[in-house]
Amino acid sequence: MEARRLAILSSHLCPSGSGSVPARSSTVSASGCASDRQSLDPDNKTLGNDCVFCQIIRGESPALKLYEDDMCLCILDTSPLSRGHSLIIPKSHFSSLDTTPPSVVAAMCSKVPFIGNAIMKATGSDSFNLLVNNGAAAGQVIFHTHIHIIPRKARDCLWTSESLHRRPLKLDQETSGLASRVRELLLNISEKSKVQVSSLS
Repeated sequence: MEARRLAILSSHLCPSGSGSVPARSSTVSASGCASDRQSLDPDNKTLGNDCVFCQIIRGESPALKLYEDDMCLCILDTSPLSRGHSLIIPKSHFSSLDTTPPSVVAAMCSKVPFIGNAIMKATGSDSFNLLVNNGAAAGQVIFHTHIHIIPRKARDCLWTSESLHRRPLKLDQETSGLASRVRELLLNISEKSKVQVSSLS
């Protein structure tokens, strides 16, 4: 599992290397929270026995904790892409961002400026990437929602995509159709949410 995670993350790196600094202290074992070992209820909100993040939250696995409150925990990533690469993790188990309640996502995101600024100062960085791998095809390997804070420095060449030429959006029928479809789905989701809320009242 760890090898797959590293392969996915390494695919974003420049071939010449990123200047990453390996973790020097406590390590966390490879996650048992991946899709092949998840419980029958992937959206189970209880702390999963096999989930490495749940084990860290329960104090059963080691981690270098940077921040903790009632809703979330921030730890150093054990396979960092850059020095100070950290993870913000909710204390309740949700398998992916799209299964995580908005209030939990808001609690995690509200800590980003606070934690991100501290990490930048501690590492001498002047920037950071905020990254969520949502789903296996997007590179998610640990199936417990988490947000990456990845400190950056000028010309660190961390992402190969930064050297890719970006093409302008084509304002054609296909693109208009895509935008219309997304708006339609958002409207439907919004309407369903209103119906569910009113039925609970």
